[in-house]
Formats: sequence, C-alpha cells, structure tokens
Amino acid sequence: MRLKNFLIVVKDIEKSRKFYHDLFGLELLLDNGGNMILSEGLVLQEEKYWKEFLGKEIISENNSCELYFEEVDIEGFIEKLERYYPEVKYVNRLMTHSWGQKVIRFYDPDGNLIEVGTLM
Repeated sequence: MRLKNFLIVVKDIEKSRKFYHDLFGLELLLDNGGNMILSEGLVLQEEKYWKEFLGKEIISENNSCELYFEEVDIEGFIEKLERYYPEVKYVNRLMTHSWGQKVIRFYDPDGNLIEVGTLM
C-alpha cells in the first residue's frame, strides 16, 4: 500500500486552483467537476460535495494538520505571497526555529493551514 494523494476541502475550487498554481506552481492534472487533482498529490474537493459525502459541517481553520512546503528563497516567496495575496491571514510571519530553519505559516483562502520553510 502507498499514500497516493491528500485532499483538502475548498469553497471555490477555481479560486483555490489558481492560489496553489500562483504560489506553488502546482499544475492541474485532472478536473472531475468539483474535484481536481493537482501535481504533487494535492486534491481539491468542493465543500458542497464533501459535506454531502460526510454528512457533517466543515470546520475551517481547525489547525489539525498543515500542508508543508520547502523553499530555498523564502524571502522571495514571501514577496510573491504578499504581492499576489495581500489579504492572506498569517498564523506566524517569518520566524527562525531554534534549529535554524526559517518558516512562515498562513491559511489558504479556505482556512487550510500552510507552512513554508527553508530546506532542512
């Protein structure tokens, strides 16, 4: 067995596709109408379908998991983030952990937590 993809719930799938393409360069691999598979294994699922599948409400900004990306030029990434998405909601701005890694955490437009850090 192997882990194939990971799925996040989004309200506006096209807006989210653009967000992940603009910031991380993820490309659309498959569009199933309400479900999109992007490169690197990220799947976007429209909230209305996910609620129907689960029969439960979606809890935004639940902080129970995060998408983690590594970036060599983190300062350049932050400039791009602020240029394309100045309204982004930060969990923490650029900080340096005790082990020397620089990281930034913020939410995507649907409250999914993202961390971008320098290479480990």
